[in-house]
Amino acid sequence: MKQLNRIFKYVWPQWPDIIVVVASALIIATFLSMSFVSIIPLLKLMMGTEGVHGWVERKIVSERYGMSFSAPDNIKQSSNNLHISGVDDDKDSLAKKANLNIDDVITDINGLRTGSDANEISRGKMLEMLAAAAPDINFELTIVNSENIGNVKTVTLNSGDKPWFADTAEKILSFIPREMTPKNKTKSVVIFIIGIGIITFIRCTAKFVQEYVSQKIVQKAINKLREDTFSHALRMPTGFFSKERPSDTVSRIVRDSDLMGRAIKLMLGKALREPLNALFTIICAFWIDWQLTMIFLVSAPFVLGIVAVFGKKMKRATKKSLMAGSEMLAKLQETLSGLRVVKVYNRHDYENEKFKTINMRFLKHTLKMSKIDAATTPVMEVLGMAAGAAAIIAGAYWVNYGRMDSPEEFFGLLILLGVAAESARKTSDVWNKIQEANAAAERVFDIMDSPLEYEKPGAIALPVLKNRIEFRDIVFSYPGTSAQALKHVNLTIEAGQNVAFVGPNGSGKTTLANLIPRFYDPDSGQILIDGQDIRDVTLFSLRSQIGMVTQNVVTFNDTIAANIAYGKPEATKEEIIEAAKRSFAHEFIAPLPDGYDTVIGEEGSGLSGGQLQRIIIARAILKNPAILIFDEATSQVDAESESKIHKAIEEVMHNRTSIIIAHRFSTVISADIIVVINQGRIIAHGSHDELINKCQLYQNLYETQLVKA
Repeated sequence: MKQLNRIFKYVWPQWPDIIVVVASALIIATFLSMSFVSIIPLLKLMMGTEGVHGWVERKIVSERYGMSFSAPDNIKQSSNNLHISGVDDDKDSLAKKANLNIDDVITDINGLRTGSDANEISRGKMLEMLAAAAPDINFELTIVNSENIGNVKTVTLNSGDKPWFADTAEKILSFIPREMTPKNKTKSVVIFIIGIGIITFIRCTAKFVQEYVSQKIVQKAINKLREDTFSHALRMPTGFFSKERPSDTVSRIVRDSDLMGRAIKLMLGKALREPLNALFTIICAFWIDWQLTMIFLVSAPFVLGIVAVFGKKMKRATKKSLMAGSEMLAKLQETLSGLRVVKVYNRHDYENEKFKTINMRFLKHTLKMSKIDAATTPVMEVLGMAAGAAAIIAGAYWVNYGRMDSPEEFFGLLILLGVAAESARKTSDVWNKIQEANAAAERVFDIMDSPLEYEKPGAIALPVLKNRIEFRDIVFSYPGTSAQALKHVNLTIEAGQNVAFVGPNGSGKTTLANLIPRFYDPDSGQILIDGQDIRDVTLFSLRSQIGMVTQNVVTFNDTIAANIAYGKPEATKEEIIEAAKRSFAHEFIAPLPDGYDTVIGEEGSGLSGGQLQRIIIARAILKNPAILIFDEATSQVDAESESKIHKAIEEVMHNRTSIIIAHRFSTVISADIIVVINQGRIIAHGSHDELINKCQLYQNLYETQLVKA
């Protein structure tokens, strides 16, 4: 849960909304329990002879004096007296202090029945006196024992303080007629139904508020998490993405974070609301009969144990499922991007089989999750049914033998326990969902915990290049490999020089160029710009001086103007057009229906490779960098485009420090210095004429690649 808990960093700032959610959940739980507790007095009205007033006053007396009275339906003797069915053993109990005992019968209070209107003093009247009495009043009670009616005694009973709910109960009872006539019963039932309706309306309103506000909290939190994860990923070393599939990172940011959001929604919704519902209904059940409620709760430890076991299994299955899903996304992206290759080489069946294997692996883990999820609820229901059956059997026995005051209370207790069991059942899958989210959180926060590109504390801003770039004894190996891509490279490039790197494929040309903007850091050695180690300067100031044009054209799904101005967002329309003219891109942009506002589709669809390359060169021209790197910039274009791109390159390289990586003779031949690289080492450098005479490898490259190209 450690990783999932980190999401609350994004939740806590919304604490006012969290308070609203918790308050709504409390209102829901309170009013739900009130709805079901109100069934008992409703049944008393419709079925019993005692009425609501008598039932409530018995509860007040029980709480106030520490003694309970039998309901009229359970009294075998005269129903006009108060039959004590229980006395609290607590020494501070007022009934205990008055020496009252079980089976005592209160026949008179303060001598009310000694007058001529003795018959008008009913059992209910005496109960009302005891319940409504002011604090610290002494009553003179006339007591007989039900086993020995001839044994009459008088005791003094102090009223003590009223219980906390007494005044509220009396105010509610004032709306309900006391006399149990058919007309009054009907009126009372209508009042109860209206009250239950009001309670239900408030509860449902609170449920709406909780659901909406909790979703708002979740969406804002996950939105900020995605932003932070994406921002972190952009600042991670390039080497991370050479080891990990970019599609896996995409899956984590989108799919895994969504899974986390669903878990947080559960926590603020059902996982908060239903346990509170269960808690409040169980509290009400305890108030009616704590012993039966305890019998029902015997299954709770078993339930918690099963939930924990299922949750652990769910976490493992979810982690494997997410990895398989990420692999499937990568395969889809790879195949659809290379669909033309698949078609022209007739590899449909091969790709189908590969996808089928990945998809079956994903299905296997998904079905395992489904099995765990499907098993949780039935197991919970079986345990709940067993606990409920035990409570029903014990309750039926106690009702039949007078242990409980009335069937109405037993029926109400069953409803409350049933609601508690249903609430527990609804939360049975919550822990599984949380464990799913925990597995997802581990994958998302793996990205957040990955180290960023190193920038030295207190790094300084790098001044604009004026003198030279120096490579001093550079040794470099790609992350995760032991083979050295560069071996003790030493090279000096003077400011304003055009330098060409040539060599066989895999010799280290691009690798050396990629060290300048610090896409990677060398294992040893230094790269200096005007004598300043580039590891001691800010990445922003270093990269602000560098422009790159690569063979892999990178455009964004945005307008042509926005793509050209990518390195200089504040550029004016006139500056963008001027840069496009210098790169010979204006000639095909201007005739487009939307001109510079034309949106370049995904992966540059709609424009040719040569046209896209000229847009990228315009981007570099507009940025006006001090250092410009061309990496095979004309390797994938036709002859006409190459000619125009070559002119554009010559235009942009004028009076600028440029590094050219190319196989094309026309691009390399005009460079000030040509550097020959082989197997990670610089084996020669000089002008074209010098290298033709003294470097055999360059001669071979010239004869095979440069001239033929």
